[in-house]
This record gives sequence, structure tokens and C-alpha cells, in this order.
Amino acid sequence: MTTPLEPRHADEVPGWALASALAAPVAMIGGWTVAASRQPSFDAVRETISDLAATSAHQPWIMTAGLAATGAAHLVTAAGLRPVPTSGRLLHGLGGAATLAVALLPVDAHPRAHGIAAAVGFGALALWPAASARRGQRGILHPVVGAAASAALVGMLAVFVVELRTDGPAVGLTERVVAGAQALWPLAVVVALRGSGRRSTRRNRQPTRFLAASTRPRRRCRWRCTSG
Repeated sequence: MTTPLEPRHADEVPGWALASALAAPVAMIGGWTVAASRQPSFDAVRETISDLAATSAHQPWIMTAGLAATGAAHLVTAAGLRPVPTSGRLLHGLGGAATLAVALLPVDAHPRAHGIAAAVGFGALALWPAASARRGQRGILHPVVGAAASAALVGMLAVFVVELRTDGPAVGLTERVVAGAQALWPLAVVVALRGSGRRSTRRNRQPTRFLAASTRPRRRCRWRCTSG
């Protein structure tokens, strides 16, 4: 007997992957929201997420925990995305591992390592939708959908990189846009795949029920049939 968190078939996305996919944006967006509210003065448009987790920040553990939880959630979700090609799941998992590294390497204490981990994380999480596509697949794993999602995420990332390189006035805002979108995309994939899995299960059950009904033995008449 399966529980609500276990899939009925090996290629379905389990319920625990839905939980982890939901936890990622909650941890990321909730983390930077709560952490920013604890700073004496903080400009979310100009200042980055990493600034909230720096050792010099007020209560840096809040954003550090948010980043770590987001990274762990990505790793769990990648493990549960069974219908997704291995290349896509590996890139997704790499993005999660890099996000964990970002949490463990504060930008002011380990600037170079922090920058490398952030670059790997942003890059992997932007490219995994395209690597998750399947030929002939409909829905969210269609190659056009995956390519479009990656193109949008790469575009957002490019805007952030330009702001960061030029010390632009919207570094923090552009980073939050791309980080939020990358945290939300796995949730969209999980919800779409679980929905298509339920529809496929219902379609597969209908012929079985029809066959069972057609092969059921007919009951004999209790009364003798008479013809007028």
C-alpha cells in the first residue's frame, strides 16, 4: 500500500519532492525578507542577498539558514524528479550543492570561493530546464518549454551580472528576480509532472474497469421468461 508521499509508479514524482520544491522558494524569499527586516538599514534594491549572510550583517544566520535550506531543498527535489533526464537532474543537484556552498562561505570572509560557488549555482539553475527536456514529450518537459525557461533565466542572470560588474543601482533587485525565479521553477516542474501523472493514471484505469465490467458473469433470471 502506498502512502500520500509515495508514487504509485516508478516514474512518478513523489509527494516528498513536492514538499522540497515548495520549501526552496519559501526558504529563499522568506529568508531574504526576514533577514532584511532585521538590519538597522538595508536597501534591497542596491544590496545583495550575500550581504545579508555576511559576517558583518546583523543576525547573518537568518539568510545563511535560508540559503542552506534552499540548497538542500534543490538536492532533494532533484532526487525526486524521476521523469526528468539525468542530465537535468544532475544540473539541478549541482545548483543545490553550490547554493549550500554559498551559505557556508560568507562573502566577506571567503570572497573568491563565495563568488565561484555563486556563479556555479546561478549557472546550473539557469541551464537545468533546457537539459531536462525530452524529445517527443508534451507539457513542461517539451524541448521548447525547457529552452524558453532556460533562455528567460539566463536573460535574468545576464542583467544581474551586468549590474554587478558595473556596480549598477539595481544589483540587489536583479539578483532577487533571478534567484526567486530559479527557486520557483522546480516547483512548477513538480506540480506539472504530478498533474500529468494523475491524468495518465486515470486514463490507464478506465480500460481496466471496462474490461472488468464486460467479463463479469451475468446473473440468472429468478423467474422463467415468458413470451406473449
